[in-house]
Amino acid sequence: MVSTVVTAVVTFLTTHWLGQAILILLECLAVTVPLLLAVAYMTYADRKIWASIQLRRGPNVVGPFGLLQPMADGLKLVLKETIVPSSANGVLFVIAPMITFITALVAWAVVPFGNGMVIADINVGILYLFAISSLGVYGIIIAGWASNSKYAFLGALRSAAQMVSYEVSIGFVLITVLLCAGSLNLSKVVLAQSGWFWNWYWLPLLPMFVIFFISALAETNRTPFDLPMSEAELVAGFHTEYSAMTFGLFFLGEYANMILLSALGAVLFLGGWMSPIPTAPFTWVPGVIWFALKIAFLLFVFSWTKGTLPRYRYDQLMRLGWKVFLPVSLGWVVLTAAVLQFGGLVPGK
Repeated sequence: MVSTVVTAVVTFLTTHWLGQAILILLECLAVTVPLLLAVAYMTYADRKIWASIQLRRGPNVVGPFGLLQPMADGLKLVLKETIVPSSANGVLFVIAPMITFITALVAWAVVPFGNGMVIADINVGILYLFAISSLGVYGIIIAGWASNSKYAFLGALRSAAQMVSYEVSIGFVLITVLLCAGSLNLSKVVLAQSGWFWNWYWLPLLPMFVIFFISALAETNRTPFDLPMSEAELVAGFHTEYSAMTFGLFFLGEYANMILLSALGAVLFLGGWMSPIPTAPFTWVPGVIWFALKIAFLLFVFSWTKGTLPRYRYDQLMRLGWKVFLPVSLGWVVLTAAVLQFGGLVPGK
């Protein structure tokens, strides 16, 4: 009786259009709900790490060890009034944070959490991620323009210029990984790194890994590249006029982007869901756990840099992107292609 019901449900979910729609919705919820929880507790971890660096306690009042602090902060933002400045373009002002947050979420459709554990296992996963990450700039530019404030507009211009500059370097990094893996499918990129941890691409492509991580810091407007929010010059950059949940969406979008780029770093360079040592008992640990641990490691480095490094000047930021990272990443693409071609290491041959 039970097996008949299970068979009927599976048939409905896999063959009927309504069942397939429900299945896709469930898959999306299975990714979105843990991601939102991760974003909430990333803010908590961030503050605890900064506190440790500065020899402070950090959040420790709301709940045991301050574990309910993210919930209290979220509740505060939800209950506050959303104030739209009288001189602002109301519709665009409200839409901008939504664009930033939604683009950070939809990018997760192609990220593989384990072998076969991916919403859309498309053959152009890397291109999809690159395209979606570029769309986040629109939310920031619209926010700066619609606020009708010189501080917000300057912050948005800085942020857009910075994100576009460092996306060029990230593009060349993705090309080197593509050359080595022989596929744009993220699951195949992970499978190409199977074996011991020295088989992962962080070692042969170490300069690219460093450039990718520093570019990820610039892409997410994090220290030492948080020029768009520099309090001494621009009040709070494109956040200046935002309050309540509109500000909350920008905040969530920033952390969701950090987690996304950490996941991308784990997939491209740290073997994704692969165990670092391919023997028991390490292989008993589920791939999702290894993937989460690698993301957590990269997120820790995000927080560590914020707690230890001073802010760059704007000219230094642009010089690093265009005069250092661009030529180095372009040169490494040529070098990688030459080594693969003349060393007989081209994948698929």
